Order: sequence, then C-alpha cells, then structure tokens
Amino acid sequence: MNLLKALATVSGMTLLSRILGFVRDFVIARTFGAGVMTDAFFVAFKLPNLLRRLFAEGAFSQAFVPILGEYKNRRGETETRRLVDHVATLLFLILLAVTLLGMAAAPFLVYISAPGFAADAGKFALTVELTRITFPYILFMSLVALSGGVLNTWSRFAVPAFTPVLLNLAFIGMALFAAPWFDPPVLVLGWAVVLGGALQLAFQLPSLRRIGMLPRFSFNWKDEGVRRILRLMAPAVLGVSVSQVSLLINTIFASFLGTGSVSWLYYADRLMEFPAGMLGAALGTILLPSLAKYHASGRTEDYSKLLDWGLRLTLLLAAPAALALALIAVPLIATLFHHGAFSADDVFKTRDALVAYSLGLLGLILVKVLAPGFYARQNVRTPVKIALVTLFVTQLLNLALIGWLKHAGLALAIGLAACLNAFLLYRGLRRHGIYTPQAGWAAFYARLAIAMLAMGVTLWFATGDANAWLRWTLTQRLLQLSGVVVLGAGAYFATLWLAGFRLRDFRRRAAE
Repeated sequence: MNLLKALATVSGMTLLSRILGFVRDFVIARTFGAGVMTDAFFVAFKLPNLLRRLFAEGAFSQAFVPILGEYKNRRGETETRRLVDHVATLLFLILLAVTLLGMAAAPFLVYISAPGFAADAGKFALTVELTRITFPYILFMSLVALSGGVLNTWSRFAVPAFTPVLLNLAFIGMALFAAPWFDPPVLVLGWAVVLGGALQLAFQLPSLRRIGMLPRFSFNWKDEGVRRILRLMAPAVLGVSVSQVSLLINTIFASFLGTGSVSWLYYADRLMEFPAGMLGAALGTILLPSLAKYHASGRTEDYSKLLDWGLRLTLLLAAPAALALALIAVPLIATLFHHGAFSADDVFKTRDALVAYSLGLLGLILVKVLAPGFYARQNVRTPVKIALVTLFVTQLLNLALIGWLKHAGLALAIGLAACLNAFLLYRGLRRHGIYTPQAGWAAFYARLAIAMLAMGVTLWFATGDANAWLRWTLTQRLLQLSGVVVLGAGAYFATLWLAGFRLRDFRRRAAE
C-alpha cells in the first residue's frame, strides 16, 4: 500500500469526523453557551476521555501494535489470533472493573480533577452525575482501540479512521432531538457519549470478522505476549500521553479561574485538535505498523528513511496549519461558535487560548510522529524519561503564566512543553542512531519558509477587521471564511509548487 494514499484516506476520514465535530460543538455552543452546564459536562467528559487516550489510544496501542506486528510477521495466524483473544479478554475484564470503580468514585474524581467546583454545590453535583453517565465510554473505546490496532496492522486504515464519525453523529442527534426529554437538558450530552461509544465498537466488529480476527473470550493473563504488552504499557502511559495529563492538570487550574474558563479552553482545544488529529494522529497511525515491521525484520535503513519521510510531511503540513490557526482565530471561532448563548466575549477569550495553543501545535504533532520511533522498537524507557521532564516543565510554566495570561497561559504552557518534548525525542532518536536525516533538509527548510511567508501575508490581509466577523450573519461568515482559507491555501501550495515541490516526491510504500 502507498503510505501517502493511506495518509490521505486516514486524514480524509479524520477531516469528515472533525467537520462533524465542529457541527457538534456548534450545536452545543448554540444550545448551552459557555457556562455552568458546559463546564460541568466538559469536566465530566474529560475524565473518561483522558483514560481513553492514556490507556486505549495511548499506552495500549503503542504497546500492542508492535508486538501484534511481530506475531503477524514471525509466528503465523494461529498464534496471532490467540494473542488477540487473550488481550481482548483481559482488556475487557480490567476495563469493566475500572468503569464500575470510576462510577462509584465519581465524587472523589470530580473533586480531584476540578476542586474549584466544590464551592458551588449544584455545579459539583451536576458534574458528578454526568461523570457517572459518561464513564462507560472508557470500556467501549478501549475495545475500539484494540480493534483499530488489529485493523491498522492488516492495513485496513479506513474503518478505524471513520469510526469517530459515529460519536459526533450521536452527539448531534441527541442534542438536537432528545434534549427536551432530560432534566437538566445537559444530561443528554452524557448519554450521547455512551451511545457513541457503543456505535463505534459495533461498527468495527464486521471488519474484524472479515480478516478472521474477531476476538473470542479466552482468559490467560500468563500468555507471553500479554505479559510483554502489560510490561510495555505501564511506562508508556506517561511516554505517550503526557499532553493529556497536562490537559487534566490544566482543568484543575482553570476550575479556579472565572466561569467559562474551562469551556474557552475546551473550544480552543477542539480547534487545535483539528490539524493535530488530521496530521499527527493520522501519521502516527500509518507509521507505527510499518516501523514495527521494519524493526522486526532488521531493516534499520528503511526504518530511518520512513521516519525522515514522516518528519518532512509533518513540517510541510503542520507548520502552516499552526500559523493559519493563529492568524484566522477570530474568523474560525466566530463562524463556528458565535451563535445563541456564545457571546462576543467568549469569542475573544477562546481566541486567546487558541493563539497560545497554536504556538505549540507543531510540537504536539511532532511528538505523535517521533514517539512511534521508540515504541515500534519496544523502547519505552527513553520516552518515559522525556515525558517526566516535560510534565514537570509544564507545571512550572503553568505557575509562571497563569497569573498574567489566565486561561491562555495554561494553553501556552502545554504548547511550549510539547515543543520541548518533541526536541528531546528527536535528540534521543539521533543519539541512539535510530534516525539519520536524509540529504536536502537545508533546501527543504528554505522553501518551506518562503511558502509560509506567502501564506501568512495573504491571510493577514484577507482576514481584515476582527470585529466585523462578529457583526456578520452566519452565511456571510461562511462565505468570507471559505474565501480566506482558499486564498491562504492557494498561496501556500502555489509557492511550494514554484519552489519545486511535487506530490510524487512524497510517495512511499508501506512495509511488507
């Protein structure tokens, strides 16, 4: 399979999911605004969502996929299927216990994750109720992550990439049509989370059956592969998901700030996650199986070349995305969220957080590409050391920036620490001899800088007065924003073409 085509497939599905995600957020913002109810829901949803990213998409996937790839390449179908059965059974039992425990301990978890809510009894109680409703999401999504890991190893990238669309459809449908049946209406969002998780799992099962890897109940925690995965998972929690831990800690800080701070950070994070998901998550998804196969077969030169390909694509696509987010922050936020209860002040407060996030977006995406360079080799020690340093630095930056930048300081701390994380991962890959840059990087940087300058100037003049975006109707904003995006993208890619970049230069085959 052509990896560039696979990236286009995964990114295209992710784009569809992100677009529906913005429709979802549009519906939530229009219905509930940015206040007590949304603060309660976003904190409640953050807890199971954090566990999903830590244990399902994060540590579990990075530990499971390399070993699964090794079994598939070296041990044959029978042993591979046995591994999938044992891992799926153990994962289900552990996550069922975690889910029940989380629901029982919801008041404690809310107090730990948002202690500032304790001053408002009603807000605290609502957050606890929503937490209990949403917690089963971690069970569904962990099994979805396992299914996605298996399908990606078999180069079936489209189904796992499309799966998140179903969560957004559940949110949109429930918020639009079922909210009047709930008291308070915001509870509908909690049940939408559960419905979305169940739909995503059900959608992947037929694809697993077609490749002969639908898990069967078979408990054996002493299985060699299972024990290796568990040993890799424990330290990988920090190594892969340090940014998610930082987001949770940021929620604690934000809960002590003014009402709406949690929501402003949430909406800014949603916009930042658009390029992060389309680029970072997509590249990490398609790189990890091929890197694991190259490592299993001892093809070190191909391993290094694949990392080089991933880094160039990341810079080519993520650097302009970060610049664009900063320059058109108000047009984006006004078009997507400035409706109903979402005020002009909410727009500018969210803008502050988004600009701060954009300064670290490149680092956040690079981490998703660089970390698999270690995990495909089943090396967890180096990323864990880097993660601990990064987490510590993040909290120092939080303390330094929150006083004068408020919620935007929390966003900036995550971005700056992500850049540090990426730098240390890159240095580690070079020092361990895992990655050696290919020729032509100096010319690549020069041409990239020229293209970004052309795009930046175009966006600056095309955007115009920020306050005008608040006065326009939704139709006017959509038309203007579409024009701005087309002009900016056109200026960037036209300059790249004139500088000598061609699509065929980035084609690459997946590892066989």
